[in-house]
Amino acid sequence: MIAFKQFKPLLGIAASPNVGLKHFKTLFSDPEVLRVILNTLEINFLMLLFVTPTSMLLALLINEITKKWLQRTVQTIIYIPHFFTWVVIFSVFYIVFASDGLVNHIVKALGGNNILFFINGNWFRFVLVVSGMWSRVGWGTIVYLAALTQIDQNLFDAAIVDGAGKFRQIVHISLPALLPVFVLMVTIKLGSIMTDGIGQILVFYNPAVYDSADIIGTYVYRIGLGRANFSYATAVGLFESLVGFIMVLISNVLSKKVTGKNVW
Repeated sequence: MIAFKQFKPLLGIAASPNVGLKHFKTLFSDPEVLRVILNTLEINFLMLLFVTPTSMLLALLINEITKKWLQRTVQTIIYIPHFFTWVVIFSVFYIVFASDGLVNHIVKALGGNNILFFINGNWFRFVLVVSGMWSRVGWGTIVYLAALTQIDQNLFDAAIVDGAGKFRQIVHISLPALLPVFVLMVTIKLGSIMTDGIGQILVFYNPAVYDSADIIGTYVYRIGLGRANFSYATAVGLFESLVGFIMVLISNVLSKKVTGKNVW
């Protein structure tokens, strides 16, 4: 209801004046909103493009490790970043990518110029994607490894008898078994593509990269809590939820076409 009112905390929701679709009209006419929507889609599509396939490929590699103790050790190491808060992850990446950090020392040693990773918008997105991968890829392998354990081992034995090497076994047995899981994970990510990443970006970004890193979640945070414009922030949040719902429906249709199965 707040989205359709000019909410005043002292009056409460019921007594606050009705404004109809005023906030939604402002939303669709505000160029800043278009910018944050595009940023949201671009950043989260980059995350989807790099994180989800990398998790699947990493799971395939881990599954090929024959020594169980080594397999468990690798899994433990790649799971650990998932349990770090974004504040800890930012601290690590700031040490690495700061203007006087490790990466810039290497760049300058090779004759290059200093790169402002946290000031330049394009390089800042690179840092977001890399840090997102470091935090999520390892944890994302869990569902794929679980799916790989469900494959009938007789299929691999038959493939070996037919002369199939490891690569052909992966292409013709493992990957088809992982496809439904991959589609499901993509569907889940598409459903949250308008809301994902707020925690990471709130910790990482600064006013210098608002143009390229400000997403809907951070915009709502600044408008709602920073400027106390609760009604407009709610309208933006409602629009965000509606787009997310539409994305889930679209991804379900794609799942039906690709795998022949609905997600729900």
